[in-house]
Amino acid sequence: MSFSRSALRNTHFYDATNPEVVLGGFRQNGSITEANFLSFLDILLVTQGGTVRVQARISGHIVTRTNVPLETGAYDIYCDGRIKITKEPSVHRLFSCSVSGKETRFRDEIRDRDRKCVISGTVNDELGIQASDWVSFEAAHLFPLHGESIWIDLDYGRWITDMGDSPPSWKIDSAQNGFLLRSHVHQKFDQYLISVNPDDGYKVVVFNCDIDILDGRILDPVCRDPANPHCVSDHLLRWHFRQSVLANMRGLGEPVFEHDFPPGTDIMDEILEGPYGKERFELEMAARLRGVF
Repeated sequence: MSFSRSALRNTHFYDATNPEVVLGGFRQNGSITEANFLSFLDILLVTQGGTVRVQARISGHIVTRTNVPLETGAYDIYCDGRIKITKEPSVHRLFSCSVSGKETRFRDEIRDRDRKCVISGTVNDELGIQASDWVSFEAAHLFPLHGESIWIDLDYGRWITDMGDSPPSWKIDSAQNGFLLRSHVHQKFDQYLISVNPDDGYKVVVFNCDIDILDGRILDPVCRDPANPHCVSDHLLRWHFRQSVLANMRGLGEPVFEHDFPPGTDIMDEILEGPYGKERFELEMAARLRGVF
């Protein structure tokens, strides 16, 4: 089972020349400004000449690059040239958790640096830290471990500056590729349902219902202090945010993979029958094999 990202949308956008066919949409929880919306369209749209104009269907209001919160509703996109939605592939990801001891150093460095959930602000107090009580706190990767082949092929290791000449495959476990999150926030982050925009003051954007009241918060400075050589990478935050826009706003949105399988469930069968079954099966196997070799 997987839920539809489009089912929770309260804002949609259309090609003005074909106003009955939705190009995409999103959940506006309050933090998305008009400028943010236009920057999202810069990611999503491929235009063939002409200037893009975005107009609210009911009020006729023209969207501009201001910090005014975007009103919910329908928006028509006008352009002299043809409008298409990008076919840029998005990287599907699983809920990530360590299956071996290989990520122990990553986890410990993240705990030592952050000491709190850097999105919700929940602090693990000193008593808990001294007792090694990290229950409900998890070290999350910005770029997923099971995408290691993509990481190597596209040389994303060039964004890691705290591991010298280490092999690219090792750099995926740099503290610069992660931060500390509460468990439930980690799950949403891994599904691209919550992300951080480093180009908008490190603002947190929630792409589904904001039941934890996190939308519009600012990523805690503890993980992004430029004086710390292990600070989180802006490049990788930007990568994750772009993936989140593609996953949540394009067309009907990408499926959100089920991860809670009750005892007795034929997990592999359910995975193969679900969305992107073959691809997800390969991701699951890659994640497990990484813990063995």
